[in-house]
Amino acid sequence: MMKKALLVAFLCSFCAQGGWILGGTEAQQPSSSGETEKKEPVQFPAFHNLRYQEDWSVLRGVDDSSPAKKPLKFIPLNKEETVFLSIGGQARSRLETWSNFGFGGPGSGEDTFGFLRLRFHGDLVAGRHFRFFAEGKSALATGRDLPGGLRTLDVDTIALQNAFLDLKVPFQEGSFTLRSGRQELQFGKQRLVSPLDWANTRPRMFDGFRGILKQGHWRVDGFWTRFVRVQKYSFNQNDSGTDFFGLYAIGKLPAKLTVDLYWLGQDRNQSVWGGVAGEELRHTLGAHLGGPVTDTPLDFDLEAAYQFGDHETRDIRAFMFASQLGYKLSDLPGTPRLTFGFDYASGDEDPTDAKVNTFNQLFPLGHAYFGFIDVVGRQNILDLSPGLSFKPKNPFTLRFDWHFFWRADLNDAFYNAGGGIVRAADPLLSRRLGSEMDGTVQYRMNRHTIFTLGYSHFFPGPFIEESGSAEGIHFGYIMIQYTF
Repeated sequence: MMKKALLVAFLCSFCAQGGWILGGTEAQQPSSSGETEKKEPVQFPAFHNLRYQEDWSVLRGVDDSSPAKKPLKFIPLNKEETVFLSIGGQARSRLETWSNFGFGGPGSGEDTFGFLRLRFHGDLVAGRHFRFFAEGKSALATGRDLPGGLRTLDVDTIALQNAFLDLKVPFQEGSFTLRSGRQELQFGKQRLVSPLDWANTRPRMFDGFRGILKQGHWRVDGFWTRFVRVQKYSFNQNDSGTDFFGLYAIGKLPAKLTVDLYWLGQDRNQSVWGGVAGEELRHTLGAHLGGPVTDTPLDFDLEAAYQFGDHETRDIRAFMFASQLGYKLSDLPGTPRLTFGFDYASGDEDPTDAKVNTFNQLFPLGHAYFGFIDVVGRQNILDLSPGLSFKPKNPFTLRFDWHFFWRADLNDAFYNAGGGIVRAADPLLSRRLGSEMDGTVQYRMNRHTIFTLGYSHFFPGPFIEESGSAEGIHFGYIMIQYTF
């Protein structure tokens, strides 16, 4: 317990003392009368989940004496300031506590443990055409006595998270960028492709090539990569048996709507579906549409994808549909927002036939869509999820979600967020899996520091009760994150 206390205390101290790096957003200079004259504030870019998406060239030309000229974020390397270096990072600590992990049966358990993750990056921009971005990471844990012990989701002692070179060719109203090297991928709502920031190791890294075309209100990414597997105590290497490639287009439509169109391909030397192992080539065609409903407090989010290909001698035919409707009560204190979501991902209708119907969730952020316990994934699942979020006071955000789960097909298994089988298929048992309640409280201390407290509980349903141990899962955590 001493290690855990020291872990949290260290990061609290780090957060409390770190505001000097980027505190404040307003430039002030003395006027001719000697008084401080307030000038137009410099708008710093928001911190992104993918740090390489940030553009700190907004600090070009800011006077050295201005508070807006923060160290580290814009370090000019030539007189014209067209060549500059930007440095940043993040420290995050999380303490987790679990009870009845695995529904309380053999091989399950309870434990309390801590995580610490440190990220540090440098972004070198050389004029309009060249850029080199590199990010390192260290993900550590105090220990984990739950099944699986310390996983590749938990520990990656030292790693190269991103390291790529950009060659950019600007043209009228757009640009084309060729990117080569190690890079994290994140597309759309992260239902299928996400760095998985929740995991301590951010285990989604890829080596390869990417072309980025920007034209007007559209952006198109084409990529060919190999998945990089986390090696907990050695340097991470890409996996020659897992290729990931595709095209992803995102654009803006009238009425503030956003549309995504994509084709994602995955080629694996070895995968297992329905108890059969073999080579898999799977293609995913999908579309997403979302945004506000004009002149109403409503917003919506719709996404659908269809998969086809081959698994050994079997044909792949699978699909998923996801949706959420939101309603904002702007006239009430805290501006509550009510949501209702419906998610469906196909399961295998007949494991003995020549088809694979189970949807492959690829590299998802399932945590955000199927509950924080991560016992449910986007495979053979039907989920109804009402939710409520509001801000009782500006720095605070409260969110409550409830999920009701069923198996989409009785002939298929119950899968978790990592695609693993939680309980084997049994067509004679109930369709209903159970429900999960998630509650989170977030306090944004300032631009850099965020405190999050959460609790989740999974209520086992008839299928869990009929197929084995069925104790309710308890999960609680406190997390502190500092970004600069």
